[in-house]
Amino acid sequence: MLLIRRFEERSQQLYLEGKIGGFLHLYIGQEAVAVGAMSLLRADDYFITSYRDHGYALARGTDPRLLLAELCGKGTGISRGKGGSMHFYDVPRGNFGGDGIVGGHLPIAAGIGYGIRLRGTDQVCLCFFGDGAVNEGAFHEALNVSALWDLPVVYIIENNRYGMGTSLDRASSVKDLYQRASAYGMPRRDVNGMDLLAVRTALSEAIDRARTERRPCLVEMETYRYRGHSMSDPGKYRTKEEVEQMMQYDPLVQFGRRLMEQERVSPSELEALDKEIHAQIDEAVLFVEASPLPSPESLYEDVYVRSPYMNMKAAEKDPAWRAAAREDRVPETLPEPASAVKVGG
Repeated sequence: MLLIRRFEERSQQLYLEGKIGGFLHLYIGQEAVAVGAMSLLRADDYFITSYRDHGYALARGTDPRLLLAELCGKGTGISRGKGGSMHFYDVPRGNFGGDGIVGGHLPIAAGIGYGIRLRGTDQVCLCFFGDGAVNEGAFHEALNVSALWDLPVVYIIENNRYGMGTSLDRASSVKDLYQRASAYGMPRRDVNGMDLLAVRTALSEAIDRARTERRPCLVEMETYRYRGHSMSDPGKYRTKEEVEQMMQYDPLVQFGRRLMEQERVSPSELEALDKEIHAQIDEAVLFVEASPLPSPESLYEDVYVRSPYMNMKAAEKDPAWRAAAREDRVPETLPEPASAVKVGG
C-alpha cells in the first residue's frame, strides 16, 4: 500500500511539473482494495479495471519504472507510451487494463469469464469499477449474463461516494449498491474497503466461490479517495471537514498501527521501509528521464493483428497493416535505456 501511495504522490508532482499530460486519476485512499484483492489472486488469474488503474498494476507486481514511463508517454512504458494513465496493460500478469469508458469494461470481464468457462479451467476474473458505473446499462447486462451462464467473475464496486463530482445520494435511489445484485440472484455483500484485512476476508470467500462453484458475485467496497476525481478536479462538491474526517480511517495508518500493536514491526522499521520505497520511486524517475519517446513509426504498430477475418483489400492500403505483427505481441520484458539506473543494481 505504501508503494502505491508514494507512486501516486510522485505522479501528482510530475503532473504539476508538466511531465505527465492528459488525464491523471489518483488512487490515494483506496489502496487497501487493490492490495487486498491482488494478494489473493493466482498467477494465472485475470483482472480488469476502470481508468483509476495504477494501484492494481503495482499491487500485482508490475515494475514501477514501466508504469511511470507510461504516465510520461515514454517508449519504455508498459503500453509503449501509447496508453497513458488510463490504459495500463500487463497481459502476462493477467492485467487486461484500465478502460476510459465508465462501465465499458464490465462486459469484457464477462467475456473473460466466458473464456474461462469454455476452457474448463478454475481461473477467476476480478472486475473493478466505481459507484458511478452502476447506473450504466453495461453493469446490468454484464451481471445478468454472468449469473445466467455461471461465469467466474467477481464484480467489485469501489464506492468512494462520488461519481466524478456527483454524490451517491444524488445519483442512486438505492444507497446499498451491492443490493443491485439481488435482481440477478447473485451473491452479494458490502465491506469496509478502508480495512485491508476486511477486504481480504470478503474477497477470499468470493474468489473461492468463483473458482470452485463457478458463481459470480458482487462486492461493494466502501472506500474514499482523498484527491479529486482527476488532477483537474478541485473537489468543491465536498467539504474540507469531510475529507479530514475520512482521513482518520486512512488504510495505511490503520494497518501500520495494527502491525505495531501486534509487535510485528517497529516504528523505525516502517520508517526504513518508507525510505526504501522513496528510493525506488526516485530510481523510476531516473529511468523515465533516460527513456526515449516512442518513434514516429510506432504510430503504425499495434493497430492490427493479422487475421484471416480482415478485409484484405481495405487493410492493405493502410500503412498500419504493413506494420502489423504476425501475431499478437505480448512482451515478457521491455528494453531499458542504456543510461537508466537498475533497480537493486
